Amino acid sequence: MRPLTPVAVKAMLSDGEELALIDLREELTFSQNHLLWARNVPLSRLELRFARLVPRLTTRIVLCDDNDGLVARAAEILTRAGYTNLSYLDGGIAAWIKAGLITFSGMHVPSKAFGEFIEHHSGTPSISADELNAMMRANTDMVVLDSRPFDEYSRVSIPTGINVPGAELVLRVHDIVPSPATTIVVNCAGRTRSIIGAQSLINAGVPNKVVALRNGTMGWHLAGLTTDHGKSTRAPNVTGAGLAWAKAATENVARKFNVQRIDRATLDRWRADTTRTLYIFDVRDPTEYEAGHKPGALSAPGGQLVQATDLYAGTLGARIVLCDDKEARAVMTASWLKQMGWKDVSVLPEAGVETGQPAANVLGAAPADAAIDISALMDIDDITIVDLSTSPQYRRGHLPGAWFAIRGRLALALPKIAVRGTLVLTSEDGVLAGFAVEEARALTKAPVRYLKGGNAAWAAAGIPLSTDVKMADEPLDVWLKPYERAGDPKNAMNEYLSWEVDLLERIKQDGTTNFVRA
Repeated sequence: MRPLTPVAVKAMLSDGEELALIDLREELTFSQNHLLWARNVPLSRLELRFARLVPRLTTRIVLCDDNDGLVARAAEILTRAGYTNLSYLDGGIAAWIKAGLITFSGMHVPSKAFGEFIEHHSGTPSISADELNAMMRANTDMVVLDSRPFDEYSRVSIPTGINVPGAELVLRVHDIVPSPATTIVVNCAGRTRSIIGAQSLINAGVPNKVVALRNGTMGWHLAGLTTDHGKSTRAPNVTGAGLAWAKAATENVARKFNVQRIDRATLDRWRADTTRTLYIFDVRDPTEYEAGHKPGALSAPGGQLVQATDLYAGTLGARIVLCDDKEARAVMTASWLKQMGWKDVSVLPEAGVETGQPAANVLGAAPADAAIDISALMDIDDITIVDLSTSPQYRRGHLPGAWFAIRGRLALALPKIAVRGTLVLTSEDGVLAGFAVEEARALTKAPVRYLKGGNAAWAAAGIPLSTDVKMADEPLDVWLKPYERAGDPKNAMNEYLSWEVDLLERIKQDGTTNFVRA
């Protein structure tokens, strides 16, 4: 591995070459300060997540940590998996700060900052929760379109809201709102998807008045208004007339933002190109994806892809192909990615025949001698169980007596446990536990095994899970959204919304964005 100075790493961001900038710290630690373009792939789950985010073995990769040894441990795993172009930020995040460079707090920062950029430069109109409530009370001719995935909408929503996830808005709006006199209000949980959703309709030339609900469901809650829960009102299936309108509208968007369509032959040629990273994303609804998609395509509903691009595309400068048999969703998503600075984005107007979810692409394998099944586990008299699931999943249910620990921090957790007998590792499905066996064996003299199938196998056997908590480590593995945090979330919501608004100034100071004005 080559050590790189902060100045050298920053220069890489603008040299036109592909780059995967990977931060190996736990999610909560990452959320407190990180490089703008870094992708968070915690060492704890590296084998599970890395290959999907960075599929090409010769990709230029820069690893980041707190100068605490994570880089060396990750490099060993990645080198063994065949990655050949590894470097690291010398001195860690502290060196970046010492060099006078900007770090960011929060999650999915490039996408969140992009939303603020779009609102500022496009003048996206918005209304407050109180204004929307007054319109409702006055029986104004209006409709509320919730641009989040269905599970988020079902958890909490604005009264009268219809669930139309972001990329579906332009496709379905003609059927939902046939009259141009109807005001359209687009909401999400906070700001980004409200802004992008409303501006999508405006860019597509919807004749209606379109506004974003300022601060989304959080703003509604902070205004003291009542939200709905458990709603299931979804957009209707698109009609022939609705599809025709959407295709005509998005054709204008495609011309404006130079969105190119490709055919299968071009896709095959790009698949064979070993010098470039290729992401194939299916931007349709997940149910459509499961019913049939292009081989190798990953499900990335368009609104979520724009909202959290770092979760899907780990390599900056890569090629991106968006699949959508109806085209409109892919064209709108491509227009946003191109404005975000992704130059090589194309649309493939097809679905495909591969069904279900793709097999997990993990790095390496667990030791062959380490797995035990539930019956063998029951036969062990003296046992210590350590659960490496995420902390929220651990709290929801785990094997009776199991301790919570973070895989990448076992050296800190095991001394707190006082291991007795056989140490058995488990996790959500057992895969992560298997990867951690060798590390645990280096930290204890006790025999170390892992539960084949993990907690899922235990639950499938009909054996009750426990919710008694035994924490051998802090829950640094997850960043909780404001409304997920304990206690009154109002302060957290206000802080989060202020953080989003402030991002516009922060990215100016950073100077590495190449967002494009419409």
